[in-house]
This record gives sequence, C-alpha cells and structure tokens, in this order.
Amino acid sequence: MQLTPLAERFVLHFGEMGSRWGVNRTVGQIYALLFISPNPLNADEIGETLAFSRSNVSMGLKELQSWRLCKMTHQPGDRREYFEAPKDVWEIFRTLAEEKKKREIDPTLSMLRDAMLASPANADDKYAQERMQEMHELIELATGWFNDIHRLSPETLENLMRLGSKVQKVLGFADRLRGGDKPDKPDAA
Repeated sequence: MQLTPLAERFVLHFGEMGSRWGVNRTVGQIYALLFISPNPLNADEIGETLAFSRSNVSMGLKELQSWRLCKMTHQPGDRREYFEAPKDVWEIFRTLAEEKKKREIDPTLSMLRDAMLASPANADDKYAQERMQEMHELIELATGWFNDIHRLSPETLENLMRLGSKVQKVLGFADRLRGGDKPDKPDAA
C-alpha cells in the first residue's frame, strides 16, 4: 500500500502527536493508518506501508488493542489476522475518554481517597489534606459529569457540544448584566 501525500501527512502527524497523548510514535502512526484505511490491514501491510519492523507493528497493535482502538478481524480463506479502527468517530471519542479515565483519573481518585484517610502528622499535612479534598471533590464532580455525558446518544452529545459557543455568549451576556453594563441583547441561540 502506497500512501498519498495527504495520507502520509496525516499518519506522520499522528505519530508526532502520539507522545503527547501517551503513546509512542509507532503506535500513533499505526492507528492513523488504520483510521484512514477503507479496509482492514494485516500486520505485513502495515509494516510495509510504514516501513516498520514486524515486531514494532505487533507491539503497536497490541497497544492499540489494549486501548480498544483497533480490533482484529479475519478474511475468508486467509489465515492472517487483519486489523481495523472503529468507523464511528463518536465510538472512538467515547473509548478514548473511558480509557483515559481508567488509566489516569481512577488511580488519582484512589490515591486521593487513601491520602484523605491518613491521619495528618502536623499542620502542613492537615492543610495538604484539605487541598487534596478540594481536588477530590472537583475530580468527582467532573467524573459524575463524564458519566452523565457518556450515557448520551452520539446525536445528543454532538448537539450539546455545538451549544458550547452559544452558551458562552449567553453567559457572557449575563456576566455583563451583573457588572452593570447594558448590552443590547444576546445573539439568538
């Protein structure tokens, strides 16, 4: 498979962004290739297209499977394993959010709960615990919101996200009113 300049640019960008998202360059590029591929690809096709060794492809695919960002399929009459990214971008968004929560937020909440149960040794520890309590409450609030949002249909979630700028305008209008300004009226929502 030969990448077009557009596809190559996309794949290379995802490789660069991978490290910022917590995966290595190889994993980012493999994911990008699977995402834009109209058909499932086997490991040899992935390695050949991206000029990666078979072992790098294998490790990258295992990482993507652990994130639930690719799934294995089989082709009739072919013993090789093929891989594809989910087609629905909302499913990808939800999966990424769930995995990030599981890998980053949940351990932090667990650590905060443990720290808040400890007996403070001195005033500094007591203050630190109070600050940790504030952080715990914020993360719990955000996690509850995430759980509520996660249950929404993709259509409702998209509509809610599109409301963001309109809500911001209304809130800005309300803030100006409280401040004594007399703006005309908010943009129609």
